[in-house]
Amino acid sequence: MCLLVLAWKTHPDYPLIFAGNRDELHARPSAAAGFWPHSPRVLAGRDLQAGGTWLGLTTDGRFAVVTNYRAGLNPEKAERSRGELAADFLQTRIPAHVYLREVAKRANKFGAFSLIVGDRGALWYLSNRGESEPQQVTPGIHGLSNHLLDTPWPKVTRSMAALNRLLERQNLNDTALFALLADRGTAADELLPDTGIGTERERQVAPVFVANPVYGTRCSSLILLHADGQARFAERRFAADGGALETRIFHHSVCTR
Repeated sequence: MCLLVLAWKTHPDYPLIFAGNRDELHARPSAAAGFWPHSPRVLAGRDLQAGGTWLGLTTDGRFAVVTNYRAGLNPEKAERSRGELAADFLQTRIPAHVYLREVAKRANKFGAFSLIVGDRGALWYLSNRGESEPQQVTPGIHGLSNHLLDTPWPKVTRSMAALNRLLERQNLNDTALFALLADRGTAADELLPDTGIGTERERQVAPVFVANPVYGTRCSSLILLHADGQARFAERRFAADGGALETRIFHHSVCTR
C-alpha cells in the first residue's frame, strides 16, 4: 500500500473501515485478492516476486497492511521483503503487540516500512523509521502513505477529510469509497513533501490515485468489519493506463474462536 485511510472504532456498526491504494511497478507480477490455497484462513493479494502481501484479512479477524517509506531515489537493498511482515502476521495467531515487538528486533533486515496489524479488538503500528516500540492505534480517522502514520502529506489529509465526510453522511457504500481512492487531484509544489526524489517525481506520486504507465496504482481495496462479525473485502485492479480491469468482492463471517 502507498496510501491508506482507516476509521478505527469511530462508527457504531463498523469497528474498522479501511480504504487503500497499492502503488507499484506495473511490471512487478502479483496475484489478485483471494483465499490462499496453502493458508485458507488468509484473504489477500500476493506479490509473486517476493511472496508476501501488502494487505490482508483472515477468517478469524486478523488484519495487516504494510507500506514502504520513501527515502530517495536509490534506497539500500534490504535483506528481506516488507510484504513478508504482513503475510507472516496473517498466518500466525500471535497477538499483534507481541508480533510487532518481535519484528522490532529484526526491523533493520527490511526496507523502510510502516506496518499496521491487529484484529477487531486492537490495532498496533510499527515503523523502522519511527519509534522503536509498537504503538497502539487510537480510535479515530488515520492516514498513511510513504512516511509515518498520520504524517500530513496533502494526499493523506485529503483522504482523511474525504473519509470523514462519508462517515458524517453515513455514506459507506463501495461506490463512495472507491471514488475516494480514485481522486487524481494534486497539490501545489510548495505543499509537496521532499523525500529526495525530486519535484517532478513528487508531483507524479502526489495524487491519491497515481496514474502512470510505469509505476502507479495497481489496485484499490476496501475492508469493512461489522460489529456483528461480518467482513466485506473488495478489490479493484487497474491496468497500466489507469483503466479498471476487474472488481472482486468477498464476504465472510469472522470467527474469533
